Amino acid sequence: MIRKITISLIITAVLCIALVACDFDDRSGQQVRVTEPRFMLDTYVILTIHGYVAESVIEEAFDLIAELESLMSITIEGSDIYRINGSNGKPTIVDPRTIEVIRKSIEFSEISDGLFDITAGRLTRLWNFGENEAIPNETALIEAQKTVDFRQISILENTVTLSNPDAWIDLGATAKGYIADQVASFLIDNGITNALIDLGGDIKLIGSREDGNPWRLAIRNPFDQESEPFAAVIEVSDAAVISSGTYERSFEIDGIRYHHILDPNTAMSILTDVVSATVIAESGVIGEGLSTLAILKGSEAGTEILKTHPGFIGAILILEDGEIIEIGDVGRVA
Repeated sequence: MIRKITISLIITAVLCIALVACDFDDRSGQQVRVTEPRFMLDTYVILTIHGYVAESVIEEAFDLIAELESLMSITIEGSDIYRINGSNGKPTIVDPRTIEVIRKSIEFSEISDGLFDITAGRLTRLWNFGENEAIPNETALIEAQKTVDFRQISILENTVTLSNPDAWIDLGATAKGYIADQVASFLIDNGITNALIDLGGDIKLIGSREDGNPWRLAIRNPFDQESEPFAAVIEVSDAAVISSGTYERSFEIDGIRYHHILDPNTAMSILTDVVSATVIAESGVIGEGLSTLAILKGSEAGTEILKTHPGFIGAILILEDGEIIEIGDVGRVA
């Protein structure tokens, strides 16, 4: 369930700009800075900033992303998560920001009745979507499944303990949203009032575009991207827009499609009627958690959870039969 990496949002507001570092005046006469894509967080990261920004601020923003990735990655040796997973059940001292993401993840586990579970790390590494296209060994899946239970996480001050020494935490369903929030806060602290932070499709928006209009984003069509690439176009300001889907990190065997959003009760891909969930929220970490949760819970139960969750603004769910469900304020223009 946890390794959620999707590039479901196309930034139509900047499609006309070459993906290279550049400074120029747009039609309003205001400077626009679009960074060259950098491969981080297992995806490509782009910062689009309207108004003057020093090169040092840009570099510090990328340094912050790298720093947070080095804390929360399941694969980077020495990260907080790597050390927790290798602690053999002993308390591990970690960064307060790591604890903040773990606590938020536990909240999503509680409201999803355990379907959203960051202790599914052994399951996600077994499936290893994006690199592997085979069903893992059944015995290995059963053994990994036994280690999944978010209630085994204990947090005391600056330490995290897993009561099951064989369990692994994976923050792949919340960390990118949190990192986007932190980058936004950093840019705001440095005087930036209009910016788009794109962490491989996890979008955090500061203010609006340079002309005062909202940012315009396109949601990818999960079915026929060649003839009709976009399912909807939305306009959003000052919010996070996070998309999760079952159609990108996936493979098919004997007519059955397996995808990366896993059901910890079965150790297999979740059976759901939601193919794509795009959530607009006040923060990236909320949007990322809710977009995954909407797929895990399905359209009916997921809609009820979304509508009542603090920080939720709106959502577009695309169902397996092609139906599009709009919830709350989505700013849809097409």
